Amino acid sequence: MGKLVLVPTPIGNLEDITLRALRTLREADVILAEDTRTTGILLKHFEISKKQYSYHQHNEHQLVAKLIPIIEANNLIALCSDAGSPGISDPGFLLVRECIKAGIEVESLPGPTALIPALTVSGFPTDKFVYEGFLPLKKGRETRFKRLAEEDRTIVLYESPHRVVKTLTQMMPFFGEERLISVSREITKKFEQTVRGTILEVLAHFTKNEPKGEFVMVIHGKDKE
Repeated sequence: MGKLVLVPTPIGNLEDITLRALRTLREADVILAEDTRTTGILLKHFEISKKQYSYHQHNEHQLVAKLIPIIEANNLIALCSDAGSPGISDPGFLLVRECIKAGIEVESLPGPTALIPALTVSGFPTDKFVYEGFLPLKKGRETRFKRLAEEDRTIVLYESPHRVVKTLTQMMPFFGEERLISVSREITKKFEQTVRGTILEVLAHFTKNEPKGEFVMVIHGKDKE
């Protein structure tokens, strides 16, 4: 029987690819890519010639049933997202679940992910933390803010640049202006930056300086006392 391997890819700096990830991509019979153009750039850079198939949030439900027999036919399938680890705010969960049900071996390689560098550079407690990924855009957003505002563990969120100011503004009534926050953008890239301070201070910064790039927000947990 074949195997499914989750292959993390660099979130910006191509030097972050691991030797094991490169070997897996070279050995794979099929590479499933969230965007074949993005993964194609990576493969070309490392001189890997391999057939790719699109696997993303809009077609994963339809493809999962078709992929199981392909893997069972003794094929090594490598799954890549555009950046970082597959399954972390990216497609991957459904295929992993079905492979496990079918008794297919699943292997996940260690590698780049945005949340850990942002968390460890924040200066906030890292022994316990909550990863929330992307918050709901509309329905359930305020409910989520209310719940997270009472969380005493460090909180990690992903956010897109055009919603950073809005999110900081919306969270302030729940967390308070003085709650500490660390916002990192463009991790591993040329213009990597981390802005730390109170929510009010960080909001003022990004109100004056247009948010650009991919963002990770790390919020200090509520003081227990």
